Amino acid sequence: MRHYKVGDCDKYFVYIWVVVHISILTLRNAVLASIADSRYVFTMVNEFLTRSGKEPLFRVQLVGVTEEVKLDNGLFSLHPDALIKDIGKTDLVIIPSLTGAMMPSNYLNIEYASWISHMYKNGAEVASLCTGAFLLAYSGLLKGKHCTTHWSYANEFRHFYPSVTVVDEKLITDQDGLYSSGGNNAYWNLLLHLVEKYAGREMAIHTAKYFVVDLDKDIQSPFIIFNGLKDHGDEMILNAQATIEKNYREKWTVSQIADELNVTRRTFERRFKKATRNTVAEYIQRVKVEATRKQLEIGRKSINEIMYEVGYTDAQTFRDVFRKITGLTPTEYRNKYN
Repeated sequence: MRHYKVGDCDKYFVYIWVVVHISILTLRNAVLASIADSRYVFTMVNEFLTRSGKEPLFRVQLVGVTEEVKLDNGLFSLHPDALIKDIGKTDLVIIPSLTGAMMPSNYLNIEYASWISHMYKNGAEVASLCTGAFLLAYSGLLKGKHCTTHWSYANEFRHFYPSVTVVDEKLITDQDGLYSSGGNNAYWNLLLHLVEKYAGREMAIHTAKYFVVDLDKDIQSPFIIFNGLKDHGDEMILNAQATIEKNYREKWTVSQIADELNVTRRTFERRFKKATRNTVAEYIQRVKVEATRKQLEIGRKSINEIMYEVGYTDAQTFRDVFRKITGLTPTEYRNKYN
């Protein structure tokens, strides 16, 4: 709760109720739903508080750089409540999801980057929803920190922002007043996380029930489809990736692949990690697990049959690797999707 003690004596404390100012950015190329849902959540919390006889907690504003923003090729128009040049201070900045190519979308919204950084340094917290993490990183605030984003953009994010640690298996991250959420609807969990922080656990539970959202999910690993980073331009590593993906049933060693490519193991491992952001062993595991997931979703073979088919012979090792990458056991994954 945003209660602050402003005085005390031997018998009582005096508290004030502080309204939280939320600034939702009306970015160009934004996903309209992420803007609308953010506003909806916090305005509904205000309504819940009013119904219980309390004062509204949030002052929610849409803010932008122009008085009108067109989205979805002009199909929708947004009219911000205020312009960023008129916002001297705020408590929470929400960066909505972005569509299209991420870096061009960043450049379309370049005016926001320094403003976001300035607000953070002036005491505001900043939350990025899904691919909004690209603009948060562009502001410079994520250097040396962790974040998550939509799993299908994780490789691209790693490529453009190598100083940021992407934990794409996480549904949300919370570090030093900077927040991020995973793919698409994961932003609901971040919004509820923020409701809990500012309005308390009881209100977060009430809000989660109202919007029919599972409050305490914390991973998006079961939803990730592995696609190795391929736009790195290293022809030798592209050949290695193709070899691994084509022959995932085989028990390849790093040395064997290096020999196939006529390069030393040390050089191969260094170049592979630099290009793909995975070690060779990690990449092989991820390819095998992706093949396993597809077989489990089809549901025609036993788990042991699939295990042998993707090149594992030890059931415990197979189970541990699968769970490490997906967050579920093979049985749990099958039950979820089949």
